[in-house]
Amino acid sequence: MTCYEELKARGLIAQVTNEEEISNMINQGKAVFYIGFDPTADSLHVGHFMALCLMKRLQMAGNRPIALIGGGTGMIGDPSGRTDMRSMMTPETIQHNCDCFKKQMERFIAFGEGKARMINNADWLLKLNYVELLREVGACFSVNNMLRAECYKQRMEKGLSFLEFNYMIMQSYDFYYLFQHYGCNMQFGGDDQWSNMLGGTELIRRKLGEDAHAMTITLLLNSEGKKMGKTAKGAVWLDPSKTSPYEFYQYWRNVGDGDVLKCLRMLTFLPLEQISEMDSWEGSQLNTAKEILAFELTSLVHGREEAEKAQQAAKALFIGGGDLDNVPSTTLSAGDLTEGSIGILDLMVKCKLAPSKKEARRLVEQGGVTVNEEKISDVNAAFSQDQLAGGLMVRKGKKVFHRVSV
Repeated sequence: MTCYEELKARGLIAQVTNEEEISNMINQGKAVFYIGFDPTADSLHVGHFMALCLMKRLQMAGNRPIALIGGGTGMIGDPSGRTDMRSMMTPETIQHNCDCFKKQMERFIAFGEGKARMINNADWLLKLNYVELLREVGACFSVNNMLRAECYKQRMEKGLSFLEFNYMIMQSYDFYYLFQHYGCNMQFGGDDQWSNMLGGTELIRRKLGEDAHAMTITLLLNSEGKKMGKTAKGAVWLDPSKTSPYEFYQYWRNVGDGDVLKCLRMLTFLPLEQISEMDSWEGSQLNTAKEILAFELTSLVHGREEAEKAQQAAKALFIGGGDLDNVPSTTLSAGDLTEGSIGILDLMVKCKLAPSKKEARRLVEQGGVTVNEEKISDVNAAFSQDQLAGGLMVRKGKKVFHRVSV
């Protein structure tokens, strides 16, 4: 099976502009492709997972990835898939986020001479002269066509700023610039980027002619990747200080029965033959498939040792006999106590099991909190320093565990 055939078999490809040429380039290792990442946080999240795994697969086949960091477009904001305007970020914040991205991406792809590149579009976008941009690029875009783009139509009712309206031109210019200066001949993105990506393809054709257009290829990642991002964005991060390896493991361990094989195909590097054998699995066997998924992805992001620790912690909590040392934990100080004790609502907030005392109260009142396997129904319940010294196991809902001590 060729590299491109495997991408299709794994359900990664949804739409392409020229499949025969794309297939040949990828299979021959001649693709120089980019995927964009907006630096809106200081960590990547599982919504980026499909893109990172795709970059790794293509690099393994001899192709060269470009991780394009949107330091320039990040100062404008991408309206795609949104109904509100992004908040503006300072250049310092953007640079910090870019540095964090590079460290995380290095677990997936190899950077260096002749390998992957990380490039920041601020390097050229921030130097553009507005009048020159209008003359060089503006004439290539039809306002009528831009307004038909789904990403803009979603924003029209609430108001689309001129700042956001320029995003398509900026993203299109990125491909044009990368094509000219880095030999980039392919771009990948999610379904909400389709109009912007086609804008880049058309810009190269208009500016450089039909021959250049033959080398300009646009792919569209399967929309499942976007669903994953919308589900987990802001919740499951690749940075272990934001989402611990155990929490990361548990996220994948708890995927829906109907999604587990899909995730195994799209995100893991297990042979397709091995995954196909799981098609007939049911009941407890599906739980085994989820454990395989969780272990493989935790290994990919955090390393095999951390994946083994997370697996042992999960077994200790749900089966018994495993190692509890790797369960997420919080150690309180004497200053966190009031007259030698702490209330359940404050405890939930301190452990980050609830964002506020109001939310903690709601969880308790709905019967969603237990401490050492005893359900807490009194919002005024408190725990003494002696109780904390022995360690408490707090459970939120059925599957979120947290150890707390003092």
